[in-house]
Amino acid sequence: MSQMALDQLKTIADADVRGKRVLVRADLNVPCQNGQVSDATRIERFLPTVRELVANGAKVVIMTHFGRPEGQRNPDMSVAPVAAKVNEMLPDINVGFAEDCIGDAASSAVNALADGEVVMLENLRFHKGETDNDPAFVAELAKLGDLYISDAFSTSHRAHASTEGLAHQLPAYAGPLMMAEVNALKAALEAPKRPVAAVVGGAKVSTKIELLSNLVSKVDVVIVGGGMANTFLYAQGVNVGKSLCEPDFVGTVENILGRAAETGCKIILPTDVVVASEFKEGAPNQVVDVNSVSDDGMILDAGPQSVANLVETLSTCKTLLWNGPMGAFEISPFGEGTFALARAAAQATSEGQLTTIAGGGDTVAALNAAGVTQDFTYISTAGGAFLEWLEGRALPGVVALTRS
Repeated sequence: MSQMALDQLKTIADADVRGKRVLVRADLNVPCQNGQVSDATRIERFLPTVRELVANGAKVVIMTHFGRPEGQRNPDMSVAPVAAKVNEMLPDINVGFAEDCIGDAASSAVNALADGEVVMLENLRFHKGETDNDPAFVAELAKLGDLYISDAFSTSHRAHASTEGLAHQLPAYAGPLMMAEVNALKAALEAPKRPVAAVVGGAKVSTKIELLSNLVSKVDVVIVGGGMANTFLYAQGVNVGKSLCEPDFVGTVENILGRAAETGCKIILPTDVVVASEFKEGAPNQVVDVNSVSDDGMILDAGPQSVANLVETLSTCKTLLWNGPMGAFEISPFGEGTFALARAAAQATSEGQLTTIAGGGDTVAALNAAGVTQDFTYISTAGGAFLEWLEGRALPGVVALTRS
């Protein structure tokens, strides 16, 4: 993380915004159905930033992307419904909408703002210059603001015009959501309370090589779950039957195990597993010792003894990072291992014994299904950016803020 001088981040508490045009990069790429926002969670998280800026007399210009229009204007990917939802959720604030994010339509809308008013610009990705980080597009955006705030950690792993380029053109600050993510991840990886455990689940080792390689040098315990645990078991000579497995990555697993041994990181694998002969809702299943999987068996969850062992391990830890489920939680009854461990982590958090930080789409879905989201210390809604941070990569959108 040495490339990211996080102590140099300036926050909006450091900015004089009164009477200023403030360009705010948000991530309001929210689910929509039939032209209506169907899940406003990201908007709800972002609104306190808008309220704070409005209260301090800023002219707030919200920038966001929506979908993947690939540089083409696509009416189905307009952010107009998002702007309407923001307006609805801020009944005491005037929230307008500009038909474009650059050019006359944008400048007219921005120039019409009074102090304490808000406008949302049309989808940034209607212009190829956004994802290309084209200097000419950056310059057009920069004309619309006096200063820039990035409040979109979830897009900060992309060096786009609105996430990286603008920070070099205008005085740049980190918004409250950005700082919340940064502080949570710093607490987990830079100066955590030890011992630190990490749950790393999901389907494939191949997608999490860098994550595992970085974590075994940062944390004290790595709990491997999901389909990727099968490849670890296979590498140790365990018959995993018809389970999801990546034999081609046995060498990678051996390297990770070797690195863990060097750093003193303990890797925990299931000792008993839930197996079925087919992967479907309510499939007949049984719990077996991990060394007793039949040739036609599919490992679909960690067994109760494994979970009990993991709960015991967590009772000795002070910090937990979670990325990925322990089993095929989407299909009943193969979520019980994930849910039981999640409930134990949530209880320890509620009792002040454990700091819990989780992120990634499947992880959030699993914790929601377990009903424990509110009890974790911090839940990141960022997918790729959260993962890349855990992998030890510098995020362009954060680096740019530290250098501005």
